[in-house]
Amino acid sequence: MERPKKCISVEKARKEQDEWVRTRGKDIRECEGYEDTREFWYSLDELQEYLDYVREKSKEQGVKKPGIRFYLGAYPTTKEEKGYSTIFLSPTKEARGETEGANANSDPNNYDIEPMNTITSGWPPRNY
Repeated sequence: MERPKKCISVEKARKEQDEWVRTRGKDIRECEGYEDTREFWYSLDELQEYLDYVREKSKEQGVKKPGIRFYLGAYPTTKEEKGYSTIFLSPTKEARGETEGANANSDPNNYDIEPMNTITSGWPPRNY
C-alpha cells in the first residue's frame, strides 16, 4: 500500500506536539493548576468499527460522502476529579447543493449518528 497523501513526517509531528506543549499546554497548566492529558488512544478495531458504523448509517440516510470531525472537549471538574481533556469523533455529511470539490470543512455535523468518545488517555502525558 502506498503512503497516504496526508501523512506527515515524525519530525513534523514532534514539532507540532512540542509547540502545543510549549504554548497551549503551558496555558492550561497555569490556568487550571495541573497538567492535562494531551494524547488519546483507540485500537484500530475500535476505530474501524466506528467508521463502519458511520458509513452504514450514512448510507441508510443517503449520505454519499460521510466524514469524521474531531472535537476537543473536557470532562466536568468535580471534588473528586479534575476536568481532564478528551476528544470525540463526530460524523459529518456533505453540504447539500454544493458543487463537487467543495471544502470539506464546511460539511455539517450529522447529528442523526451518535459521536464516539470512550477512549484511553495516557497518564502522565507522553511526548510524541
